[in-house]
Amino acid sequence: MTPKEDRVRRMMDTPHPPVPPDLARRAAARGARIDYRRRVTRRIALLTLLAAVTALLAWLAVASPWPQQAPSVIAPPPRLL
Repeated sequence: MTPKEDRVRRMMDTPHPPVPPDLARRAAARGARIDYRRRVTRRIALLTLLAAVTALLAWLAVASPWPQQAPSVIAPPPRLL
């Protein structure tokens, strides 16, 4: 055995530290809070994205920022008599 294995075995043979009786309850409550925050963050991000897409579509409908198409047939200049 290596000295490291000996140290680990000695540590494992000692009595373990006491665990608080309400540790599972506190861990579950913390997990619920983390889950709630993640859900709220996702909803806010989704609503922000939806608002941005809606604003972009409204702007595109009103402003018409794309270039106007050139006429497909160009008429010759009028003749002057």
